[in-house]
Amino acid sequence: MSQPTKLVLIGPPGVGKGTQAMLLETRLHAVPLSSGAIFRSEIEQGTELGLLAKDYIEKGQLVPDDVTIAMMSRRLRQDDVSQNGFILDGFPRTVKQAESLDTILLELGFPIDAVVQLIVEDEVVVERLAGRLTCPKCGATFHLKNCPPKVEGICDRCGTELMMRADDHPDAIRRRLVEFREKTAPVVGYYASRGILRPVDADRSPEEVYSEIVRGIRV
Repeated sequence: MSQPTKLVLIGPPGVGKGTQAMLLETRLHAVPLSSGAIFRSEIEQGTELGLLAKDYIEKGQLVPDDVTIAMMSRRLRQDDVSQNGFILDGFPRTVKQAESLDTILLELGFPIDAVVQLIVEDEVVVERLAGRLTCPKCGATFHLKNCPPKVEGICDRCGTELMMRADDHPDAIRRRLVEFREKTAPVVGYYASRGILRPVDADRSPEEVYSEIVRGIRV
């Protein structure tokens, strides 16, 4: 029996992390763990951590590392993750989070197989995000042109009405890309120094990107 897949996806908004997480979940049965989805779940359940996160989010502030790490630690310890593996999306965002993730996984006895860095040119991201639709409930993403929902304006997964983010406009997207590179460069360097970073050209079909990811984690 093959070992569960343990993967981290790194890349800017619109690079296709959500699409690849869905493919990996369907075919390898690994559990997609989006930091945004975990925040929403904790907030909906009214947990102490969720209420803390909600307070920061409502003030327009970033959720502190300690709160984010505590949420991720709780989720990583659940049975479905230990049995099936995981695909982390949106975490870690800082070196402190990456170091804490290493500590958690060392305790649990299942280290990361690979960190996949999905790479595309900025203008490709701008084009993709300009037509992106997002589910406010489950976090699933679609695209008006490239990946439309089966029913116009409705999430395939949970039936919630889809929305277009206010910051999915070209100038705002370019600013977000600059900010992303500045913040994640140390994280990329951290994993590159450990020899587990796998750069992948994401300017291809989802199937081609998926195939390269799988090849990269099996070497």
